Amino acid sequence: MAPRTPPALDPETGRRFETQAPRTWQRMLSGRRLNLIEPSPVDIEIEDIALSLSRNTRWNGQTLGEYGWSVAQHSLLVLRIVRLLEKRPDPVLLMTALLHDASEYVTHDIITPLKTVLGQPFLEIEDRVTCAVYVRFGLPARPAAAVWKTVKRADLMAAATEAVQLAGFSESELVPILGIREKPLAGMELVPQPPAEVARCFLDEFGRLEHALRLMKGPG
Repeated sequence: MAPRTPPALDPETGRRFETQAPRTWQRMLSGRRLNLIEPSPVDIEIEDIALSLSRNTRWNGQTLGEYGWSVAQHSLLVLRIVRLLEKRPDPVLLMTALLHDASEYVTHDIITPLKTVLGQPFLEIEDRVTCAVYVRFGLPARPAAAVWKTVKRADLMAAATEAVQLAGFSESELVPILGIREKPLAGMELVPQPPAEVARCFLDEFGRLEHALRLMKGPG
């Protein structure tokens, strides 16, 4: 989740990125060849994102249920929460919410303690992919502050709910251990679903939001 420009890379890391960029690509099942260090929006397809996010698990897979709690299901939960928080959310806000973790279709969901250790190079890659995804689907590369504030709050509410319902944490551990100050959602049961089903739901939501974005922008 990368809303703002990360601090500049140190010169040595910057040179390494530049040297390795031609070699750091992945072939997707769509046939696209995505450069992971210098991602181009034209090489990003929503089907690739939905497939990977539905198979990538949050909490390192350490969650209750027959299936893992996927990044795609988390993204759908964040979208649902944004709709609860905002009376009339516009398509830009909703699409930003749905795609807020889309970079993880190539970086996977690295848990926060490990992400901190990996440091700036990882954050840079995450940021570049996030920006490319947003541009590909008609959003600003970097969301407006108000948009990101709402998405971030929803993300933390989702994380708090997941932690208590699925990942074995108590509500009293949210602040001291996870640093999450938002409360878990009451009256919302989280049930991990099969990846294929989640991918379909993700694509369905994307299709509706993409249509709404086109209508909002009008002709041209």
